[in-house]
Amino acid sequence: MSDRPIVVAGAGGFIGGHLVARLRAEGRPVRAVDIKPLSEWYQVFDDAENIVADLKLREECERVCAGADKVYQLAADMGGMGFIEHHKGLCMLSVLTNTHMLLAAVDARVSRFFYSSSACVYAADKQLSPDVAPLKESDAYPAMAEDGYGWEKLFSERMCRHFREDFGLATRVARYHNVYGPHGTWEGGREKAPAAICRKVIHAKHRREPTIEIWGDGSQTRSFMYIDDCIRGTLAIANSEILDPINLGSSELVTVNELVDIVEEIAGIELRRSYNLNAPKGVNGRNSDNAMIQRELGWEPSIRLREGMEQTYRWIHDEYIRKYGD
Repeated sequence: MSDRPIVVAGAGGFIGGHLVARLRAEGRPVRAVDIKPLSEWYQVFDDAENIVADLKLREECERVCAGADKVYQLAADMGGMGFIEHHKGLCMLSVLTNTHMLLAAVDARVSRFFYSSSACVYAADKQLSPDVAPLKESDAYPAMAEDGYGWEKLFSERMCRHFREDFGLATRVARYHNVYGPHGTWEGGREKAPAAICRKVIHAKHRREPTIEIWGDGSQTRSFMYIDDCIRGTLAIANSEILDPINLGSSELVTVNELVDIVEEIAGIELRRSYNLNAPKGVNGRNSDNAMIQRELGWEPSIRLREGMEQTYRWIHDEYIRKYGD
């Protein structure tokens, strides 16, 4: 085990914070990096080397990668569907971060470079129905990625491949499918569906408002992966010999309406539903085909949605009460 630090780029974010926590628990020295002020990080660990830096700048990437053993490149300007639908230019600018981190990693001679891609790379014509066939890794081509964010992710996947081929950088890529859990964004416009629905249900319950707004008609389908499965899979893929991008997601498919049912059950409340058909709702259906990860790792994400949402709801509830009171 190397005593050189592991760089986690995006450490002040949701997944990055959990990854730092796991690496610390394993006794690894961690260099945690994020563009946000330290006071805005979701999790901060005093025994990590915490650095505030704008990784769109090449010199900052060189600074944080110097002397590093491995790099986990999770830094990106992103959020839930409401954010990525209306900030496509900002999402595309993450190619600067990915490009400069790859260049810096080559210069630093790191042993592994992990890149967090997304299921948004998949071709739109394979996601037209709520009764969607699970998406295989090959379904990203012919390319028709989600506009903005999805194209940025697909382009950066190709960069990882070619940096491996041309410069000998050992790159690994996972396509995340809708990660959720505690210690993440739950309000403000960047939150994803599980957190947004928890917040809306909590708000309705505490303000005694009987209605919840749902984006779309509620029939759109997704799979949601709990953060613990995400971190386990990330570490396994990063340390594997899997060269091509691979799905990392749950195969438990639910409609948005069914997700609301779960949160209402946890909260002990039943609400009227107002459907906003003009709000961003993304593709009609998306699920993860896990044949490749089962074959390569003998494992797949398995934490049930009901179990993960229980933990997520309790954490958001406490955060809501802390901020807004009873």
